Amino acid sequence: MTDISTLLARLALLMALSLSLFAAPAAAQLPPGFATGPVFDDYGPHAPIDSDTPLPADMQMAVAFDVAAASEGELNRTLISVTRFINMHVANGVARDNIRVAVVVHGPAVFDMAMDSAYLRKYDGQTANPNVPLVAALLAQDTGVDVQIIICGQSASAQGLAKSELLPDVKMELSAMTAHARLQQAGFTLNPF
Repeated sequence: MTDISTLLARLALLMALSLSLFAAPAAAQLPPGFATGPVFDDYGPHAPIDSDTPLPADMQMAVAFDVAAASEGELNRTLISVTRFINMHVANGVARDNIRVAVVVHGPAVFDMAMDSAYLRKYDGQTANPNVPLVAALLAQDTGVDVQIIICGQSASAQGLAKSELLPDVKMELSAMTAHARLQQAGFTLNPF
């Protein structure tokens, strides 16, 4: 018979393995017929589609995504959607420099854009922020795509998240409402999901 400490150790190992599967980049778990790239090789799975409305080569896209749901211990689903949006449009002929994306983050999701120290504080030291490499990939200057991530200052303040605790190049705005108003005035459309 196995003692309780051995059982607990095995349970902890199984939980750690399970969490690592959920935090793994999307490329490791692609559905049949899906691929990543050409902009983000580790994220943004998309399928080729024989579309009835081909995309014009000179198409300009300025799209805002809204993120309120946190993803404790997992990759943020909306950030994955952003990588998919970019990958599938570039794969279908839209020039990288014709795509502008803004991600407006509020509510508990602000911690998905925070350094590990703040993320660990929020989630009682359970896990480091799995979104760190995803945020870095989105904000990398060498992708050719203009991506900005904007944090709601009101949400951050209400939850005790300081600007100094944000991941590099994540911006803070007065509020998510302010960010969306500015983006709309700059010609961005709001992605409905």
